[in-house]
Amino acid sequence: MHRREFLRATAMGTLAISSQLPESLFANPYGKPVGLQLYTLRDQLEKDVAGTIQQVAKIGYRDVEIYSLYGKSPAEFAKILSDNGITASSGHYLLKDVKSDWDHHVEDAKKLGLKYMVNAILQPEERNSFDDYKRLVEVFSKAAETTQKAGIQFCYHNHNFEFNKYGDTTAYDYLLKSLDPKLVKFEMDCFWVTHAGQDPVAYFKKHPGRFPLLHIKDMKDKPAPSHELDAKMGLFAPVGQGTIAWKRIFAAAKEGGMQHYFVEQDYCEQPPLEAVKISYEYLSKLTV
Repeated sequence: MHRREFLRATAMGTLAISSQLPESLFANPYGKPVGLQLYTLRDQLEKDVAGTIQQVAKIGYRDVEIYSLYGKSPAEFAKILSDNGITASSGHYLLKDVKSDWDHHVEDAKKLGLKYMVNAILQPEERNSFDDYKRLVEVFSKAAETTQKAGIQFCYHNHNFEFNKYGDTTAYDYLLKSLDPKLVKFEMDCFWVTHAGQDPVAYFKKHPGRFPLLHIKDMKDKPAPSHELDAKMGLFAPVGQGTIAWKRIFAAAKEGGMQHYFVEQDYCEQPPLEAVKISYEYLSKLTV
């Protein structure tokens, strides 16, 4: 067989095989596992940790981000995850955790096998002024030095309030500029960035490699009802059923440094397990 014929036959054989393979082998952005922030299932986990984790695994999730252990020890929680073929790559912590007994939290994170420890949110009293954000630079830098020694990356997770203007900047831009990129990285919540009228892709391009973690949740395109809880529920949709252009975001996410991404839906109109299943099915088939 001539070389040209051999190459042609090989190519045709590869195409024939690939056409018989399930689509999922070519899906999932960059082939990374679809992750889940367990806060979405907080009510279910409160009642039954092991049973809920089994349901998460049944859907297909193999990576999670934790925010509570529900009275379990790190070893007990890690075993529940392991028994279901799930790893926990990341965990959420409050500023009060960062400021007190941080060494203990880092030790627990090591037992859980976490690769990232994330400041999840600033409470209203922790962000009254721009000076509050300025003080965070030292706090986060010290926390990150501790996690770095343990082989864990410290990150900051945003909402929409970080995009309020302070003179010619925002709190988010200030933190990105002031925190050492080698010490502190960011978990971008793409929903809240978009909700604030900003563009996730623009931030990926402006700060390449700074966003190893992403939160993926979708935004409805209809006015929220007037009732407070209904208004919150009215903002969120399962991934793929809202208005955010995920293919565009994931196409640029590699430049931003994405290593893991986690589905999160703060409030669900349908049962939360059903919502995260819809999101999983969409993302597991999303090609970039």
